[in-house]
Amino acid sequence: MPEKESPPPVILVTGAGKGIGRAVAEALAAKARGASPGVKLLLAARTAADLEALKARLDGDGVECGIAACDLAEQPLRPLEACLARFGRIDALVHCAGVGRFKDFLEQTPEDLEFTLRTNVTATFLLLQKAYAAMQAQSPRDGLRGQIQVVTSIAAEQPFPQSSTYCLSKYAQRGLLDVMRLYGRQDGIRILEVRPGAAYTPMWGEMPPDQVARMMTAEDIAQPMVDALALSARASIEVITIRPMHGDL
Repeated sequence: MPEKESPPPVILVTGAGKGIGRAVAEALAAKARGASPGVKLLLAARTAADLEALKARLDGDGVECGIAACDLAEQPLRPLEACLARFGRIDALVHCAGVGRFKDFLEQTPEDLEFTLRTNVTATFLLLQKAYAAMQAQSPRDGLRGQIQVVTSIAAEQPFPQSSTYCLSKYAQRGLLDVMRLYGRQDGIRILEVRPGAAYTPMWGEMPPDQVARMMTAEDIAQPMVDALALSARASIEVITIRPMHGDL
């Protein structure tokens, strides 16, 4: 009797409308194209139009996609709820959503602080907590109950001027992931922190061409993240730091 084929893994990608999140979704779809068992994606972001355009493109390539348009600061669990409602499980959460306001330390306002922490810290904590619980409760797949990847920043390990609230939030994410990894080793849930340096994404706004030429692309960050998802359950990449070849800006 032929061996029963495993169903496609289910991967939730936040921040999928633009930048690194979109590049991850596209790289996952490209890797799954023509492969068996393929992949199922739940794409989450704030802007519905961005998600619908990406879904149409990936659906056309034969990748099953669901979407959840929401602001994580207001609905931190909405992407996970949509994923579980549509696919019944979650094999990986790739959390790329994040915000930042960049100005002098003495000019940062309480509203700037709240804006940054609600998405980068509070929403991240709540989403990861519930995703971890869902993974812990489900049956293993290829030796793992699940995988969680979070895009932090080199600002999680290195201070930068104009980035006080952003660095605060990224150091907090780093601490959360370090604690989660202690649990994940026992539960078969792999935890990866991705610390990109300067990669040109919409968060940067308009930049001089000579600086853009020195920066990485979203695709440069996405590819090792996708490769890490395919790593054997015997091993765990815990932190990936990716910097521009010619150094930080």
